[in-house]
Amino acid sequence: MTLAFVALGANLGDAPATVRIAMKQIDMIPRTRVTACSSLYRTAPFEASGPDFINAVVAIDTGLAPHALLDALQRLEQHAGRERPYHHAPRTLDLDLLCHGDTVLHTPRLTLPHPRMLERAFVLVPLAEIAPDRVLPQQLAAVAGQAIERL
Repeated sequence: MTLAFVALGANLGDAPATVRIAMKQIDMIPRTRVTACSSLYRTAPFEASGPDFINAVVAIDTGLAPHALLDALQRLEQHAGRERPYHHAPRTLDLDLLCHGDTVLHTPRLTLPHPRMLERAFVLVPLAEIAPDRVLPQQLAAVAGQAIERL
């Protein structure tokens, strides 16, 4: 099993409910178990448009390879009605694979660790909540100007 982290976000429909349901659905992915869930957080869209986002991060143990896990996460997004009409469009559900063990990967579909996770309070704050050893104080300080509200 490999320890991985997934960021969840939504800003359309009942976003809090969608994120909570997605946490449960991730736990149902074959060979995958959710081991920790952060609180839900509200943030303004970051490089995106639309209503505020509800964000969270989950830790998982998975027996799936990175691309197989990505495929499973994207199926959950599609099931939640995710559409991609344009870059950074509002979304019913967004699931980002942040890291998968110590995997370093650069493919057209997937880059690990996630290339922009250190720039985003909506990732670092919930990640620090469930895995404080994964986030350095200076990384949190770098995103301290981004408004984020724990729900």
